[in-house]
Amino acid sequence: MPYHKYLSEFLGAFTLTFVAWVSTVYGVPANVTHMMVAATLGLYVYTVGGISGAHLNPAVTIGVLSAGKIKTNDAVMYVIFQLAGAVVAMTAGRFLSGGQMAALGYDLSAGAGIAEAIGAFILAFGVMSATLQKIPPAASGIVVGGSLFIGLYASFQFSNGILNPAVALGLNAFGPMEILGPIVGAVAGSWARVALEKKA
Repeated sequence: MPYHKYLSEFLGAFTLTFVAWVSTVYGVPANVTHMMVAATLGLYVYTVGGISGAHLNPAVTIGVLSAGKIKTNDAVMYVIFQLAGAVVAMTAGRFLSGGQMAALGYDLSAGAGIAEAIGAFILAFGVMSATLQKIPPAASGIVVGGSLFIGLYASFQFSNGILNPAVALGLNAFGPMEILGPIVGAVAGSWARVALEKKA
């Protein structure tokens, strides 16, 4: 059933955003946050990757769509459910914390957009490798989660280091660079991986 896929994306985006929200609001060190969100993505790759692909990220979904590896109607629904999951996570966090909000904000500098694009490129390259089934299934969560961790590490010193428009929405950082940077990077990363495969 298609809604199994959409619900998987909702749940994954909710969890990813909630982990990032808690880390941001309660001042968890960045390196710990990066490990936690990478582990969360890896968990969902293993648990629901066979259902939806475990994108949990509108930029990744758009990248996969640009490479022709997902239907347009599914991609649209994925993005809607990912954003909905992020909003519900933010709402749950505020309720549980007595009304606290993530005050991350967004960065309008070109450098931030480039950094977000580079990080998302690394993430999408790993995701597309799993999508093309060019890595052992047992390693898929490690590869995708590891790709997110490396992408976050590479981008964090120059931007918010979110790489995910849905999570950015949940962290009150839904700015142009946090939206466009990851999308451009994810499209480029997806295309790059597919191009390498065609030359192989």
